[in-house]
Amino acid sequence: MTIGRMENVEVFTSEGKGRGLKATKEFWAADVIFAERAYSAVVFDSLVNFVCHTCFKRQEKLHRCGQCKFAHYCDRTCQKDAWLNHKNECSAIKRYGKVPNENMRLAARIMWRVEREGTGLTEGCLVSVDDLQNHVEHFGEEEQKELRVDVDTFLQYWPPQSQQFSMQYISHIFGVINCNGFTLSDQRGLQAVGVGIFPNLGLVNHDCWPNCTVIFNNGKIELRALGKISEGEELTVSYIDFLNVSEERKKQLRKQYYFDCTCEHCQKKLKDDLFLGVKADPKPSQEAVKEMIQFSKDTLEKIDKARSEGLYHEKLYHPNNAQLGMVVMRAGLTNWHAGNIEAGRGMICKAYAILLVTHGPSHPITKDLEAMRVQTEMELRMFRQNEFMYHKMREAALNNQPMQVMAEPSNEPAPALFHKKQ
Repeated sequence: MTIGRMENVEVFTSEGKGRGLKATKEFWAADVIFAERAYSAVVFDSLVNFVCHTCFKRQEKLHRCGQCKFAHYCDRTCQKDAWLNHKNECSAIKRYGKVPNENMRLAARIMWRVEREGTGLTEGCLVSVDDLQNHVEHFGEEEQKELRVDVDTFLQYWPPQSQQFSMQYISHIFGVINCNGFTLSDQRGLQAVGVGIFPNLGLVNHDCWPNCTVIFNNGKIELRALGKISEGEELTVSYIDFLNVSEERKKQLRKQYYFDCTCEHCQKKLKDDLFLGVKADPKPSQEAVKEMIQFSKDTLEKIDKARSEGLYHEKLYHPNNAQLGMVVMRAGLTNWHAGNIEAGRGMICKAYAILLVTHGPSHPITKDLEAMRVQTEMELRMFRQNEFMYHKMREAALNNQPMQVMAEPSNEPAPALFHKKQ
């Protein structure tokens, strides 16, 4: 196997895990250790008409490829940038007569790139696609059956004039996608829109309590430090959501990624007691927190739910976990939209601090959160300076009416727009 070089990291043999990446210098929270563009990537089947096939941004109006009628792009610039990767796909879809599924399309794009560039290392890659783990030998009977069907279907889709690959190699590529596919998000990081292969990221091993996180930002993945990482320390990410007891996490990892997790949290069953407590006393769903019913008893109940969910996640997640940041952000927005400005601002500031680490200041969702932070700070200042005027302005804004300035009552409280719990 040929190993490439990259600033900040190096490939090494991790005890009990095989290959891994370790830091070649010290990192601190929010540092970007490396960024990587996809070797190949495709949009999910369900979103092919709503997401640009080049930059993976959601757009209301997209330009469709005039030849295959399948690929969609933001504009001519994205379409031009995509042509190298779409050219073969375009003619293959026309010849095949229908659009294959996302895994089939991704496998074909990978092999067209191999056909163009060979099987060696591409620029910036530490490992080639050929050397990524596929775990095909660990597939169960049902998975093997599905793999054979995929290979047969792929051979029908693959153009006869293109380089012909062996069934073993095609199986390897499908195995690589199964084990190393990384989900791509839209421009705000809120919805999964596609899947891609990032060879360098494929070298980063799992830990249930990792020291790194991965986000998709402006066409690249970024591996970001969650805290201090010493020189020589192994870099890890979590392949699955931490919110489960250790035995269930290990079972999921064994089923999806074919290894037994031996991280400290699994060996010592750390936080399992908290997870069991959660199961005995279920907390509200994240979907419930999204509901924003203004100025009513239901809204106040949702605020309490948002608070409790935030506390629940804080006890279980890494303090700089991206999902924790999103939960706290939603709780802050729920409070803010209901007029509970001080609590809302506190949560929004806390979420902003977390997302600065996990997403960085240039990510669209961090920018949105910064704007919310500034707005809530301004509202809070206004509220403290003149509570009566603030209520009138907010009431007018919510009713989409011009504000009528009235004399401030001297002895009576301001209108009870913000209901208080009895």
